[in-house]
Amino acid sequence: MGTVYAFFADGFEEIEAFTAVDTLRRAGLNVQIVSVTPDEIVMGAHDVSLLCDINFENCDFFDADLLLLPGGMPGAATLDKHEGLRKLLLDFAAKGKPIAAICAAPSILGQLGLLKDKKATCYPGFEERLFGAKVSPKGVVTDGNITTATGMGVATRFGLELVRLLRGAEAADRIASGIRFGV
Repeated sequence: MGTVYAFFADGFEEIEAFTAVDTLRRAGLNVQIVSVTPDEIVMGAHDVSLLCDINFENCDFFDADLLLLPGGMPGAATLDKHEGLRKLLLDFAAKGKPIAAICAAPSILGQLGLLKDKKATCYPGFEERLFGAKVSPKGVVTDGNITTATGMGVATRFGLELVRLLRGAEAADRIASGIRFGV
C-alpha cells in the first residue's frame, strides 16, 4: 500500500483538511500530513493548530498514491508558492497519478496548467485561475487523475470520492454508511 500525502500551510481550512484526512484513514490508507513550512506546527484559518507528521524537506514521496491539497487562505497561496510542491505536482501529473484539491487549492493546479481541457470546480471567485478548465458547478468533480471540490460544505463527499478512487465504491459506501452520511 502506498501513501496519501496531504500538504498543509498556515491558513489551511480545517474542516476540508481534517475531513479528507479522516475519511481516507477510515479507509485504511496511510495518510501523511506534510508541513510545507519550516515549522511542523501549522495554524489553521480559524486558529486550530496542528502538529504535522513530517516536513516537506524530509520526504521523497516515492510511495505516494495521491497528493492532497486542502484549501483555505492564505494556506492555498502558501502551497502555491512552494517550488518543491509545484515540481512534485507537475511530476505526478505527468505520470497520470491522482491529485486532489479543494476550495482555493484547485487554482494551484490551474496555474500549473494541469486543468487544461479537464472538468474542475473550486471555491467561488477562483474560477479565473482554473486556466483551460471546463469549470463545473458541481461540488465534487473527478476528471481523469484530478479531483477538485468547492469547499467545506462538500468536504465529506470529497473525502468519500477519494476513497472510491483509491479503495473502490464498496469501501466508500461502507464508510458513508458508518458515518451516517446522507441519512
